[in-house]
Amino acid sequence: MSTRSILIAATALAGLTAQNAEALAPWAMDDSVSTVEPQNLTADATLAPHAFERQPDADFIPNARMANRRAHLQCVPFARREAGIQIYGDANTWWSQAKDHYQRTMQPQERAVMVLFGYAGADRGHVAVIRQIVSDRLLIVDHANWLNHGEITRDVPVRDVSPNGDWSQVQVWNVAQSHWGARTYNVQGFILNAKDKPKGEGVALAQRSTSPKI
Repeated sequence: MSTRSILIAATALAGLTAQNAEALAPWAMDDSVSTVEPQNLTADATLAPHAFERQPDADFIPNARMANRRAHLQCVPFARREAGIQIYGDANTWWSQAKDHYQRTMQPQERAVMVLFGYAGADRGHVAVIRQIVSDRLLIVDHANWLNHGEITRDVPVRDVSPNGDWSQVQVWNVAQSHWGARTYNVQGFILNAKDKPKGEGVALAQRSTSPKI
């Protein structure tokens, strides 16, 4: 006896008419599994599950582009606008200015500002906005004036080349020539769009938690 026949009999015992029992018994239950192989399969349908795993960084295909060649924009106002972090002044002062105002970290996070120093000279810095974390050693940024022409470039890969894998040194994709840049840049850290805790807050909280109740 098929599943459909059993359901019809059960609904009839419940007091329903044969017509109502017939209408309530779904056809799909007996036809839910087909032994006929489907035709015209797509290429993805024939792939094994491991084929959908993330490819190694070496196989990553950059999609970097020059979004605006005539923006006439420096990296600082671009990063301030894109990340919403209200810091002014030269890029080489951003890391120190962020102290006690914005949270700083040594590990990248999406929407954070990456701060480089030693860019195009020992006394120059650069800031870029992180758009995506691809892996623990590869990320994507948007930034301005990297090529010193006031241009805006987006979806630019940046890879960690530090010996310890701690994001202290990076290389940046050369958008104009479509290859990794040869230079290595030092990273001061990453500034988050989150206010830093006021000084003494942690101490005050500890004192409140240990103070006897009155």
